[in-house]
Amino acid sequence: MLFAFSWNILFAQAPPKPYGALPSAAQLQWHEMEMYALIHFGVDTYTDKEWGYGDENPLIVNPVNFNAEKIVTTVKSAGFKGIIVVAKHHDGMCLWPTKTTSHNISKTNWKNGNGDMIKDYQLACNKLGIRLGLYCSPWDRNNASYGRQEYINIYREQLKELYSNYGPLFISWHDGANGGDGYYGGAKETRKIDASSYYGWDSTFALAHKMQPSAVIFGDIGPGVRWVGNEEGIAGETCWATYTPQAPDSTKQPANGFSKYWLATEGTKDGKYWMPAECDVPLRPGWFYHASQDDKVKSAKELLDIYFKSVGRGAAMDIGLAPNKEGQLHDNDVKSLKEFGKLLRDIFKNNLAKNVTFTATNIRGNNNKKYGPSFLKDTDRYSYWATDDEVLQASLLIDFKKQQLFNIIRLRENIKLGQRIRSFEIDAWQKNGWQKIASATSIGSNRLIRLPQHIRTSKLRLRITEAAASIALSEFSLFSEPLPITTHTTSSTNTIVADKDWKISTSSIATSNYPSGNAIDGNANTFLSTIKDSGSKEFIPQHIIIDLGKQLAFHSFIYLPAQNKNTEGRITKYSFFISNDGIQWQQIITGEFANIKANPVEQLVALNKTINARYIKLLALEVTGGNGITIAEIGIRE
Repeated sequence: MLFAFSWNILFAQAPPKPYGALPSAAQLQWHEMEMYALIHFGVDTYTDKEWGYGDENPLIVNPVNFNAEKIVTTVKSAGFKGIIVVAKHHDGMCLWPTKTTSHNISKTNWKNGNGDMIKDYQLACNKLGIRLGLYCSPWDRNNASYGRQEYINIYREQLKELYSNYGPLFISWHDGANGGDGYYGGAKETRKIDASSYYGWDSTFALAHKMQPSAVIFGDIGPGVRWVGNEEGIAGETCWATYTPQAPDSTKQPANGFSKYWLATEGTKDGKYWMPAECDVPLRPGWFYHASQDDKVKSAKELLDIYFKSVGRGAAMDIGLAPNKEGQLHDNDVKSLKEFGKLLRDIFKNNLAKNVTFTATNIRGNNNKKYGPSFLKDTDRYSYWATDDEVLQASLLIDFKKQQLFNIIRLRENIKLGQRIRSFEIDAWQKNGWQKIASATSIGSNRLIRLPQHIRTSKLRLRITEAAASIALSEFSLFSEPLPITTHTTSSTNTIVADKDWKISTSSIATSNYPSGNAIDGNANTFLSTIKDSGSKEFIPQHIIIDLGKQLAFHSFIYLPAQNKNTEGRITKYSFFISNDGIQWQQIITGEFANIKANPVEQLVALNKTINARYIKLLALEVTGGNGITIAEIGIRE
């Protein structure tokens, strides 16, 4: 009898069994980082483009004031734990002296051809205690072999060079940009590949795991970290750390650039793989530096909002930084980042729950010493309050003994045991009764509840309303956001806004719900659409003409696609014309709006000279999908 009693006690006190997919050691380290930066610099910095064609001369690259340590110091001051350097973008130019192609940093005038930008970042990171990651674009618009197996061998050799010479890395970053038109060694043609099979990702991932075992691998399909499915920096309100990638064609395997990426915003409850989300978003509208965006840097307040919608939902925040032609971050960028870092430090410096009393309705095996709620107050992410196996709902009382002011609640699970909690609610003691103040679903590595306003209360109650396995909660913290928040603002550029004299016409009739006038109403939330539900699904080039009412002088035009979630109709390739009579037209420029499907921000096109015209025409040559175009705003700038 005594033996049976002792056995029951020991059994009851055994740790909870892990549930579902579990994080690797590399993924655990990644979760603990929470924030890092993605640095874009290259030929696009000098051509004022987002995607280079591949024919750019490396001699245009000469960052005379580049200082990796200065950039990394700024990143660190903002609270970021790592940087990812774009070692090669789609234009194909490598920022290290690779042996795989002559299209690299050694062919520039920077440091007389003896520079190695990746090495400079590596040394700066090592000195400042910041972790390094690298992105080498699989799509290469310069390489003559792209589209053939020969290129895959070249690409993997590039990765081997990076993995061998610039580690240890915390992440090997890959995206889904796959094929299209490019220079391709002078062929100047369009090359299409089978995104599901061409790159042989399994072999590439195996190479990364072998050479950089401490690095997670990022991509649309992970396998270590998944793309969240947008470039707004926002995870789903529900965001599971587990995910099962799906291909848009059920007969093929999912791959980078070939997945139902929109499902990644929320993830998969009880998904097959532990594959948490990364939320990438540029600090400016674009990923590369453009002088026209110097006054469009996200403020510290905007960055804080993104933080709560990414890190606060169990994902990571990856902010895009763009050094200018001199190789420096613009003063506006630096100021915003430093203010953001100060905001974070001010908010999270004092856990208001560190001295409170926690009372739980259930403690695993009644063993308060091993599984009690006091572990919620320490700084160890993996110590935890646990319930008995059969207890999937439980409550926690937080008693302050006095009135406490706060507006932020942070919860964490011990993710070494999997993601277990499905939903919870939080109540505050108000006027001699409980009042619900918050509720949510997923917790995982981090869940931040940011109340719309500060509240005062003497008691809180956490109610775990659903769990897939016994509860293993590692943190319950409270913080108070300083008010008011000081933010950095800059002046706006001079945009000519449409007035009553402007008239608009389209070659394809706009739909009744989205009329043509929406494109010049000054409202980014309305839009013109010529997409038809019936008829041919094929896109035929179509144009929009604006009569400015009188001859005006301008040096650039803007195009803003519809700001909804439907990616169809966004113009990717265009020609721009002017006229003074609406009959005879002069073509001024032909180009592309790169990356507009993932990042539908305002596109500013400089015309390199002052134009005087009464009529403008934007001809859409290609779109992201659908049989028509969408335009939220089109305009000109002085």
